[in-house]
Amino acid sequence: MDFSPAWPLRNRHVQTLWGKLARKLPPAPTRLERWDTPDGDFIELHRIAGEPGSPRLVILHGLEGTIRSHYAQGLLHEANRRGWGADLLIFRSCGGEMNRARRFYHSGETTDIALVIDRLVAAEPGRAIVAAGVSLGGNVLLKYLGERGEAVPPQLKAAAAVSVPFDLARSSIQIQRGFARLYQWHFMRSLRRKAAAKLEQFPDVAPADALPRLRTMYDFDNVITAPLHGFADADDYYRRSSSIGWLHGIRRPTLLLSATDDPFLPSEVFDRVREIAARNSWLTLDFPARGGHVGFIAGDGRRLKYFAEQRVCDFLASQLRPQLQERIA
Repeated sequence: MDFSPAWPLRNRHVQTLWGKLARKLPPAPTRLERWDTPDGDFIELHRIAGEPGSPRLVILHGLEGTIRSHYAQGLLHEANRRGWGADLLIFRSCGGEMNRARRFYHSGETTDIALVIDRLVAAEPGRAIVAAGVSLGGNVLLKYLGERGEAVPPQLKAAAAVSVPFDLARSSIQIQRGFARLYQWHFMRSLRRKAAAKLEQFPDVAPADALPRLRTMYDFDNVITAPLHGFADADDYYRRSSSIGWLHGIRRPTLLLSATDDPFLPSEVFDRVREIAARNSWLTLDFPARGGHVGFIAGDGRRLKYFAEQRVCDFLASQLRPQLQERIA
């Protein structure tokens, strides 16, 4: 499939903002479950059962995403249309209430996705699993796959990652430039509120007077994310958590779908990903020149099409057993 942006939506920022501001979807038919975690906390999943024998699609959302995120709803609807089961993992603190533990979630935290995959395998060992991550969730998914390599459960057949910030350090710089500062402002407004709520639970997480001074994503990661999750500082967090350092270890068919005009990354990062992918045949790159960040809106202006969810699910279907491919065609 080749992506061509809808003619009135060619600008990368329009592509990025359109889904959030203008896309209207009815809620997907999910049920909410809360699963306890080994550290005394909990995670939330929005689930679709799917038809008997169908694969399950595990979905990871982006920074400060929720069940209402347009791309999450799009993937849930696409899975449901195909008769698949689906599980949207809501990262800790992004659900209906603040999580109980000191920690939040972050771009390199993979224990919760591992918990979900392992529990799904234990419940239905004969059922195929596929996974899709978007933005931060894509980074988490790729790091999980790269960390475990061949040790990923065999039931997990394939994965796809959309608009991944492969290099977190470069992304933190890029988002401070030009129009992209609007995205940083949006994230920071939400993250400061969340940090304030966490301080009510654990007053020693950070100095309370530090929050108003946090202006950039780097500031937040340096003062909150890094020390709260065992990193020396933001630079250490970015170095250890960036998925670009884990791509070489992936051993499942994995689609990387990103637009090279993504306002969250400089273009040279995509050149580096291409170099790594040239040495790892498990990776399939789809890097169109346009599409923005989690945009990929095609069509003629009268009827818009949301390319990413179809491309992701078509790729995942292509990696399944032939009888499953026939079922979901």
